[in-house]
Amino acid sequence: MLVPVKWLKEYVNIELSTKDLADKMTMSGSKVETVEAFGKGIEGVVVGKIESITPHPNADKLVICKINIGKELLQIVTGATNIKEGDYVPVAIDGAKLAGNLKIKKGKLRGEVSEGMLCSQDEMGIAKGLISEENKDGIWILDQEYPLGTDFMEVIPFKDEVIEFEITSNRPDCLSMVGMAREVAATIGQPIKYPEIQFKEINEKASDKARVVIEDTEGCLRYVTRVIKNVKIKQSPQWMQQRLIKAGVRPINNIVDITNYVMLEYGQPLHAFDFDKIGGDTIIVKKAQEGERFKTLDGVERTLNSNMTMIADAEKNLAIAGVMGGEESEVTKDTKWILLESATFDIDNTRNTSKTLGLRTEASTRFGKGVDSSLAIVAANRVCQLIEMLEIGEVLEGAIDVYPAIKEKRELNIRPKRINELLGTNIDTVEMIEILKSLEIDAIEKGEELTVTIPTYRDDLLMEADFVEEIGRIYGFDAIAPTMARGNIVVGGKTNGQILEELTKELLNALGFNEVLSYSFVSPKSIEKINVDENSIKRNFVKLINPLGDETSVMRTSLLPNLLEIISRNQNRKNEEVRAFELGRIFVPKNEVNELPYEIPHLVLGIYGEDEDFFTLKGAIEGLLKGLGIKDYDFEAEKYHSTYHPGRCANLVIGGNVVGALGELHPIVMDNYDLDKKCYCTELDFSLLLQLARVDKLYQPLPKYPAITRDFAVVLKEDIYVKEVEKIINENGGEILESFKLFDIYRGNQVPEDHKSVAYTLTYRHSQRTLTDEDVNKIHDGILQKIKEQLGGSLRD
Repeated sequence: MLVPVKWLKEYVNIELSTKDLADKMTMSGSKVETVEAFGKGIEGVVVGKIESITPHPNADKLVICKINIGKELLQIVTGATNIKEGDYVPVAIDGAKLAGNLKIKKGKLRGEVSEGMLCSQDEMGIAKGLISEENKDGIWILDQEYPLGTDFMEVIPFKDEVIEFEITSNRPDCLSMVGMAREVAATIGQPIKYPEIQFKEINEKASDKARVVIEDTEGCLRYVTRVIKNVKIKQSPQWMQQRLIKAGVRPINNIVDITNYVMLEYGQPLHAFDFDKIGGDTIIVKKAQEGERFKTLDGVERTLNSNMTMIADAEKNLAIAGVMGGEESEVTKDTKWILLESATFDIDNTRNTSKTLGLRTEASTRFGKGVDSSLAIVAANRVCQLIEMLEIGEVLEGAIDVYPAIKEKRELNIRPKRINELLGTNIDTVEMIEILKSLEIDAIEKGEELTVTIPTYRDDLLMEADFVEEIGRIYGFDAIAPTMARGNIVVGGKTNGQILEELTKELLNALGFNEVLSYSFVSPKSIEKINVDENSIKRNFVKLINPLGDETSVMRTSLLPNLLEIISRNQNRKNEEVRAFELGRIFVPKNEVNELPYEIPHLVLGIYGEDEDFFTLKGAIEGLLKGLGIKDYDFEAEKYHSTYHPGRCANLVIGGNVVGALGELHPIVMDNYDLDKKCYCTELDFSLLLQLARVDKLYQPLPKYPAITRDFAVVLKEDIYVKEVEKIINENGGEILESFKLFDIYRGNQVPEDHKSVAYTLTYRHSQRTLTDEDVNKIHDGILQKIKEQLGGSLRD
């Protein structure tokens, strides 16, 4: 919010320097971004009048002007084309300084003496984007007669200081001069002077001329209109233009400038319609039709939807409520009748409409943060006052005010004792009441509490804690005596889950994996790229209420799509091999709509490269499980997982729970991510791994008794998994089987076709005695017999 200091002083008596004021405002909670000196460095510019214009004898595009600056008549050569005799203009005399360190000296142009320069607004330091159409391509033509020879900077007035405040989203009332004046008044302990709104109405009733109907009462909370006739469209006076420019608004014409001026003054957006272009003399506030088209004031035709609120007449749409008006009802130089709109539109509806259309305006910014509905009639009357003051129209009697649900002031009880406890102060109750009064909050003492009446423009004051901040910032946080912190000192530490997460990352780093991080907001289409089933729970998203766009409109239900995007990017950048992982959370909605979703930690791994295959991924997972102390796990073949290649996929099973799947990506998924190298991935439910991890190190003495090893090789059918052999070994090894290891799989000579030879080494040991061959043979033969009975295996010769 840009606040010109001279304008601000109309509402509050400020005797501080601008720097001191900015410091005080920052300390009271209104953060100052910058302080800009408007017109700084400009010297020697006076008001002049063009007495005559004659052609330059030696140049077709130059003219010689005689300029009256009061005490003398100057001769100035210029190439300006927008000037005429009798115009009042800013004149930079010999020795003057302009914006950009431009110095003016007396000289000659094509043989003719030029004793100064006629100034444009650009040369006076006004940003090009804020210069009106009339002054954009030429000399600054003043709107009326001013004393000749007087300092231009003081006459307009041009020189000023502008404070830029950062307004937080909970204080939309401060997006106005009056709102900031209230903050200044409370901060420096001065009363605020509101504009006295008085004007004359002619003996014609507005209600006989126009009618307002609100059909969309959810989108429009209040609609006030006034009618003005005999309007004269021209430039607004310089004092108004200068205030608009300093506040960052480009002057257009007197009617538009007045509506913008009042919007800046009160924070209430307004819009003026050409009344002659309103069909049926009726304003109708209604929902738009799905897919209908509407051309806005910027000349762009926009597609509407049925959630948008529109201002219409009996025949057509006139404006997008709270965002922008339309071309067909635009005020032009030929406009004679004005219908003024001063309305209050719903916050969410306006914000969503603005975002959907990609159309952000001063009005939509304010309505999107909240505008007090009580301002509508005040702002409309202020516009009428300025129109009458500038003698550019006649105001019809009465306002048409449709207000379905009147907004009332709220009351709340607060405890002075509790406020002092939280602030660490000893502020008297009477002083608290005075502080609240300076903020225009009425407070009545009732026993040990204060009953406060909250103004309608302070929707941010909802609970006692809010008043702790209000009293503290006006009292002065710098005035609160500092004290040492008190309380019990607690030694911090990491939770068991955090420790295991760090351990997991260290283990994966040691296994050659690099950690990646991705956003939790994803596109709903991302899950389709990994080829999940139509009825998969992964399609049940948590949807964002106010997303940045469709690409980030839902919370992720899988980490795999983001990882594959990263892997695809690496392959496209010719990175020959990658081992990557992400440890993050997925989000699963609860049954209750308003409840926060479940956040479940997941771990995803992905590899590709010349030496990478299904088994290197499986080995990495086994290394991780070993590091986490998880022993009783198994890999089971999975043939129906749609993300992975059939026959090249397995489930990791621990304690009867499927923790996740691993495998080679399905060709469809490879195509979806433009992957040309085979990629192997897994996504594991890390919450289960956290529950099963056992990282405590238990001491185990070295064995006292020797081990006995036995090898065997059995011939099995090709379609029998070695896992089935290992299951038999585990179930029949008894207490003396210490370990076993697969060391060979052979196909070829001496092995029948469609068969394979599987060889194992088994290690036997007893913790309490030395084993005999008889002890071992009994168990070993039993294992071989079970393999023969259950799998049809036979010992290989």
